[in-house]
Amino acid sequence: MAHPIRYTITSRDPASHVYEVTVTVEQPAADGQVFSLPAWIPGSYMIREFAKNIVQIKGESGGRKVTLKKRDKHTWQAAPCSGPLTLSYQVYAWDLSVRSAHLDQTHGFFNGTSVFLSVHGFEQGQHVVEIGRPEGEAFKRWRVATTLPELKARRYGFGSYVARDYDELIDHPVEMGSFALASFEAHGAQHDVVVTGQVPNLDLPRLCADLKKICQAQIAFFEPKTRRAPMSRYVFMTMAVGDGYGGLEHRASTALICARADLPVKGRPEQTDGYRTYLGLCSHEYFHTWNVKRIKPAVFAPYDLRQEGYTSLLWLFEGFTSYYDDLFLVRTGVIDTDNYLKLLAKTINGVLRGSGRKKQSVADSSFDAWVKYYRQDENAPNAIVSYYTKGSLVALGLDLTIRAQTRGRRSLDDVMRGLWLRYGRDFYDADGRAAGVPEEQVLAVMEELSGASLKRFYDRHIIGTDDVPLAELLPAFGVGHDADGGKDPRPWFGARIVKDGADAKLASVYEGGPAALAGLSAGDKLVAVDGLRVVAGGFEGLLARYRINDTVRVHVFRRDELLEMTVKLKGDGVMPVTLAALGKPAATVRQRESWLKKSA
Repeated sequence: MAHPIRYTITSRDPASHVYEVTVTVEQPAADGQVFSLPAWIPGSYMIREFAKNIVQIKGESGGRKVTLKKRDKHTWQAAPCSGPLTLSYQVYAWDLSVRSAHLDQTHGFFNGTSVFLSVHGFEQGQHVVEIGRPEGEAFKRWRVATTLPELKARRYGFGSYVARDYDELIDHPVEMGSFALASFEAHGAQHDVVVTGQVPNLDLPRLCADLKKICQAQIAFFEPKTRRAPMSRYVFMTMAVGDGYGGLEHRASTALICARADLPVKGRPEQTDGYRTYLGLCSHEYFHTWNVKRIKPAVFAPYDLRQEGYTSLLWLFEGFTSYYDDLFLVRTGVIDTDNYLKLLAKTINGVLRGSGRKKQSVADSSFDAWVKYYRQDENAPNAIVSYYTKGSLVALGLDLTIRAQTRGRRSLDDVMRGLWLRYGRDFYDADGRAAGVPEEQVLAVMEELSGASLKRFYDRHIIGTDDVPLAELLPAFGVGHDADGGKDPRPWFGARIVKDGADAKLASVYEGGPAALAGLSAGDKLVAVDGLRVVAGGFEGLLARYRINDTVRVHVFRRDELLEMTVKLKGDGVMPVTLAALGKPAATVRQRESWLKKSA
């Protein structure tokens, strides 16, 4: 029986933001064992160069130093030795995000992709990790939250955990600290809720009750007969901060960041916009348990984390998930129809305001995610489209199109369940992993599963740049689509303004807008409008005193040069969409109920 690869991870001084890690291989390769750290993390499609955070690294075997030679930016080769061979290294962890690693006196968090070197040639064998408690009295109350299977550790305790291969090892993030903890059961699977950070009067029972509805509905959605979750235990890990938002999916957990104000408060039953947003984020990441963690593009089966994995299908995996996240909120009654339609209208208006949607398809946006979507610059609104937001409208359009063509007999739900049965359910089969959804066959697969003719839609709205025709589709499903437009009474400056210290800075300038036509550029700092000083956060209030077609004199600093320009204000040209549930005719009401019906 092969020896497992063994790791240890701890920190003597969390205030230094450094993890101390070792990896031991009992029988290293005779010609020199090779180790490497991933360059990216699944679910976040950007080369992040995690190896840059390795501060020191050294090798040792039998009490003797083993020379390490760096082969490239994230790969090391040890000199030949008889073994066991141990590499010891330090990882700087000061990235408060869901993608990397973070450590201080208040908590510790890491993804395996940031801290665990892979041992080439041994990726398929068992991997054991010993998670150590930081030294000191201050850390006696710390616990460990992870869905890594326990070896000798107790649930939520420090000690040893085990993974059957390297892929599993790096797909279970770890949170350490004094966190709030609650649990619920959804169709036989335990679900834990972990909240790190100070959150006064956190209403955990309410949060669990709402999440339980969402989780049970999604499990039943994919497995209507067995209602069996693809994992026996799931953990929602949330880091609550003053202002933040983000999530990253894993096979049996999700790492989340939210503003503490978004979490529910004991004794306050009202549902805030922030809480709805947070529940939508949880719903999104939970849906990924099926859609992308198990149903995945062929190029991700398996992942190659050393280099980019190009796919044109993220509109399906992220866009469809973005469609179903809020849809499950309304199907479960967590939000009502009116609030769902408000969220949908907000997405529609957000997509319509970006001119990049006319230049880039969602398929191209997906393929170029590595260099465009995840590396947005000041020109992004003019050049790219989001495969998340427009992808969700593509999913909505496909759903309504399938329902209309099949007279309600089929829907996008059938497509998702079919993809699960064909490409996802056997993710942990004896052969390893499912083959993945093939790029060139996705249209044919969707048509087969839906019984609808979708080529025209696919050509126009997925590989093409046409807007999804929701104004044509929604009324038949009992939803009024109003884009009256009229002239927006509010003047539009044509730029996105952000705070830069005490200054108001132009972060983006929209092509064809008043600011662009006047010659303003991203990076310019507003000084004054018509002789009145502009300060950070004060520009919108000042602009509100003007009307469309007014001309204003603007002073800006570009670098260290003071420039004066004349801006003629106008409306933004986008006709804002509002959606409303229609009361009649009865047939359209029934169609809407079938689409937004409550899930089991």
